Amino acid sequence: MEYTHQYSWIIPFLPLPVPMLIGVGLLLFPTATKNIRRMWAFPSVLLLSIVMIFSVHLSIHQINTSSIYQYVWSWTINNDLSLEFGYLIDSLTSIMSILITTVGILVLIYSDNYMSHDEGYLRFFAYMSFFNTSMLGLVTSSNLIQIYIFWELVGMCSYLLIGFWFTRPIAANACQKAFVTNRVGDFCLLLGILGLYWITGSLEFRDLFEIFNNLIYKNEVNLLLVTLCAFLLFGGSVAKSAQFPLHVWLPDAMEGPTPISALIHAATMVAAGIFLVARLLPLFIVIPSIMNGIAFIGIITIVLGATLALAQKDIKRSLAYSTMSQLGYMMLALGMGSYRSALFHLITHAYSKALLFLGSGSIIHSMETIVGYSPDKSQNMVLMGGLTKHVPITKTSFLVGTLSLCGIPPFACFWSKDEILNDSWLYSPIFAIIACFAAGLTAFYMFRVYLLVFEGYFNVNFKNYNGKKNTSFHSISLWGKEKEAKKKQHLLSVLTMNNNGRLSFFRKKVHSHRIDTNKKNIRQLFIDITYFETNNTTFPHESENTMLFSMLVLVLFTLFIGVIGISFNQKRLDLDILSKLLIPSIDLLHPNSNNSENWYEFLINSTFSVSIALFGIFIASFFYTPVYSSLQNFNLLNLFSKNVFKKIVADKIRNVIYDWSYNRGYIDAFYKMSFINNVRRLAQINSFFDKRVIDAIPNGVGITSFFLGEVIKYGGGGRISSYILLYFFYALIFLLIYFI
Repeated sequence: MEYTHQYSWIIPFLPLPVPMLIGVGLLLFPTATKNIRRMWAFPSVLLLSIVMIFSVHLSIHQINTSSIYQYVWSWTINNDLSLEFGYLIDSLTSIMSILITTVGILVLIYSDNYMSHDEGYLRFFAYMSFFNTSMLGLVTSSNLIQIYIFWELVGMCSYLLIGFWFTRPIAANACQKAFVTNRVGDFCLLLGILGLYWITGSLEFRDLFEIFNNLIYKNEVNLLLVTLCAFLLFGGSVAKSAQFPLHVWLPDAMEGPTPISALIHAATMVAAGIFLVARLLPLFIVIPSIMNGIAFIGIITIVLGATLALAQKDIKRSLAYSTMSQLGYMMLALGMGSYRSALFHLITHAYSKALLFLGSGSIIHSMETIVGYSPDKSQNMVLMGGLTKHVPITKTSFLVGTLSLCGIPPFACFWSKDEILNDSWLYSPIFAIIACFAAGLTAFYMFRVYLLVFEGYFNVNFKNYNGKKNTSFHSISLWGKEKEAKKKQHLLSVLTMNNNGRLSFFRKKVHSHRIDTNKKNIRQLFIDITYFETNNTTFPHESENTMLFSMLVLVLFTLFIGVIGISFNQKRLDLDILSKLLIPSIDLLHPNSNNSENWYEFLINSTFSVSIALFGIFIASFFYTPVYSSLQNFNLLNLFSKNVFKKIVADKIRNVIYDWSYNRGYIDAFYKMSFINNVRRLAQINSFFDKRVIDAIPNGVGITSFFLGEVIKYGGGGRISSYILLYFFYALIFLLIYFI
């Protein structure tokens, strides 16, 4: 096995030949490379699969031996400065490498079909392979300077992929926003690295942790300085993992292709911040104020992400804010010292969120086949609905991911989220209450997404009898309007009266499709078919087999990956693979992984969290299930209202919640007013100073010389005697001034 460890350096570099060969091919043989472009998906998947097998092999050895292997070599030595490069193989590296490769392989397979008609197919696969290379290099790094190099490469790849469709202004702005926001965190990270090197004189993790802890215990270092350096290191993770207040780039990053959204949210970009905090936890753990700060940022991010997802119309933005909230749970767990729970939730959330994003990509892919559906409309959940009969496999896969993220057993995220909630009660009851409340919100907004997309009737932009367009009739929105319901009823009556002769024909179609013969369903199907026949378009359809394959594999992961964290004290059940893998790691709340609970204790502890999730699902079903269409104007806040005043107050509260969520908590607007506008004013002042003062000095000298020359040239007569007389005249004036 030592022989295998010696070649672990190939893990980050094995996927690298693909982007290099694609780049060389496009440069030297562009036509031939483009003609065989679909073949480049095979080496991309093959090389990453080899890395996955290698990573699994290392993880099995890690479970059996609990060893840590590190190999370094000197890069440069200059006086007291010594930089070394190398790789570190431990439990954290093993977990992250398996996570990156498994999700990366499935996303690459999915992307082969999803991006097949895009002109940038080759460019996309080159970026993706280099993205995987950068992330694998990050998790195998043995020191901080090496992590920073790969950290910047990950940021560069995310910039390229978010702005992949750079001809769209909104995508170009999104990648710039992500780049600038992450520069703030990266600058903090760089300052923290330099500060730690100045304090300890080392950048290698093992030496750094030992020296740093000795300095703290012996009180030989300024506590304020080390706290500041640790906080700066954490600042890098805040930006990368979209924690408050540097989270604003994440929802805009959805302008990139959906496969890259899945990769960013599951295993690469946002996971890098969690990985860095987990890697540096031995350093943070000796500074209680930093641990409390990490937990505090985590709990704020949980609530903020959950509330901002409540009223989003874009399906990918809703999932983005969900990712933000779940990353908050991981950060909270790390701040509490629950190392095992944080990594467990990182694993389960990665597979569940990758499934949800690939499912949303399948939905968008099917919606884009409809004539007149532009990219912004194909992601708008308000214009969807009733897709169950059109995309049944996607619907089932999306439902599995939704139930997992809601924390419903036996799906993956239930096991990890329940563990974090239980640990939060040990850490702080206030944090626990907030985290449980956010868990209920998670169930609400995730089922809102599911019901808006798949339940009800399929929506198109119908033209009513006045020739105007109507939208979104089938879904009951908490913020809906009565006028839309009245328009639909009028539209139904007009179309039914004018086409009674064809109603029996569509009734036969209903029976042939085994759809409920309810009168409302028949009329809705009649409207759908009439619209599509008139506009010569097609219904949404299921995605191709390669896309469905990736989704179905992720369904299996979502169903069974939670098994690795089961730790019950039963003789016949010893499945706690995660604890065996993390035995050498630091964990304050789970210092001894052998102290497992029994089934009865587990059921008691999980009942409360599951009840909250079920309550959130019930509320979402009440407002967004078409069964309650007659209650369009019903408002839960009005349930106990007995007078007009209370209803007005309830409406105000409803509008405040909606405005807060839909406007992103006004945080983007605040940044625009306080930072962006001020920076622009400062830039305008600098521009004015540069043009009117700095440039004016040499320009003024030149212009003055020009005019003086023009004036003087007319004073010359060509006589030397006149010049001598003028010279003596100037000399006389100078002497008078000098002696006086």
